[in-house]
Amino acid sequence: MFLNYIKEFFVKRRLKNNLDNVKSMTHTGIVKTVGLLIDETYFLEKESLIKELKANGIAEENITTIVYRDKLKKNKVYEKPTFGPKNLNWSGGIDNSTVNDFINKKFDLLISYYDVEKAILMNITYSSKAEFKVGFSSIDKRLNHLIIKTNAEHHTVFTNELFRYLKKLNKI
Repeated sequence: MFLNYIKEFFVKRRLKNNLDNVKSMTHTGIVKTVGLLIDETYFLEKESLIKELKANGIAEENITTIVYRDKLKKNKVYEKPTFGPKNLNWSGGIDNSTVNDFINKKFDLLISYYDVEKAILMNITYSSKAEFKVGFSSIDKRLNHLIIKTNAEHHTVFTNELFRYLKKLNKI
């Protein structure tokens, strides 16, 4: 338990030092593919969030979802690809092929749906090959291109603000 806190501290410190090298936004095209990174520790309504995205014109087959949980049960089969804190190694790498595939997939939009800073989630957002990244204001502002000030529990407010700004930026 104590080693997990130390590991999280070192990975966050390394990540925050690397955040000075974040690329600026270069993608100017229309959003078609969406990557959705959800922290299910605090937000359990992922299906409602996906319905909101579909209602705003994103096709379901273009939404790739990956879910983080603080505690994984060994014999439980999860609906969406799920990972936990044990998949983070001491050097900040991810020891899960599904998560690595998610990181390396090129999305038009990455939605980092977590509002509590966790090293593994921040590392995935930072490492993602997504063209445009959106997240919450409570997370380090250098990680995302668009920051929305709300809580994770208010997914309708988040999606309304997201699509309002995507329309202004001519991305949808």
